[in-house]
Amino acid sequence: MSLYQLLGACCLLLSLSSLHAQERNAALLASACAACHGTNGHSVAGTPSLAGLDKMYFVEQMQLFQTGQRPSTVMMKHAKGYSEDEIRLLAEFFSQQK
Repeated sequence: MSLYQLLGACCLLLSLSSLHAQERNAALLASACAACHGTNGHSVAGTPSLAGLDKMYFVEQMQLFQTGQRPSTVMMKHAKGYSEDEIRLLAEFFSQQK
């Protein structure tokens, strides 16, 4: 195996590892939402379900919570704890839950 083939294989493995890490990270982030919004975003009565939400809608709502444009005692505090990248990971995760 040539050096270039070895480097190419290493790059491929690293990118696959990174993708898997993002999926695990999204599931870990989403687990913090489970207390109120249910496992994988499937809530019980009283709290909105996040499962199946449109990605852009989720991102927009979290941004509104962060800026205080959508008042909510609990969610304004929670939303401020997430970075843009984390919100996008959560949006992707919840949009895939059916």
